[in-house]
Amino acid sequence: MLFNLYIAKATIDERPGNALIAASFRKSAPVLALLASLAAAVPAHAQSAAAEGQKLAFDRGKGNCLTCHVIKGGEYPGTIGPELSDMKNKYKRDELVAIVFDETKRNPLSPMPPFGRNRILTEKEINAIVDFLQTL
Repeated sequence: MLFNLYIAKATIDERPGNALIAASFRKSAPVLALLASLAAAVPAHAQSAAAEGQKLAFDRGKGNCLTCHVIKGGEYPGTIGPELSDMKNKYKRDELVAIVFDETKRNPLSPMPPFGRNRILTEKEINAIVDFLQTL
């Protein structure tokens, strides 16, 4: 919205050398406005996926992450697993997906359930949980 207002109010010096620039600017303004609106929509989707992931992670009947992990904002956490903090700096996204899918591939002695392999969580749910983990 602000971008559109800026485009509407923008003026370009009308000297002869600037006529081509002015015409190009006016033609590209709708495209730039569209790109700006699409860019604004991406964070909204990421926020909703992260919020869904948090619900799953805190759900004692589904993700159940709090049974073993301390997670900021969670009540009654366990201490079997490591605290889940600073995850985006510790792991790449694909590593987190693999850990949630089946940590026993990386660590055969892990007590963490293989949520994906055992079909406890769907691929979409695992991705939502990873979106949430990356906010920690």
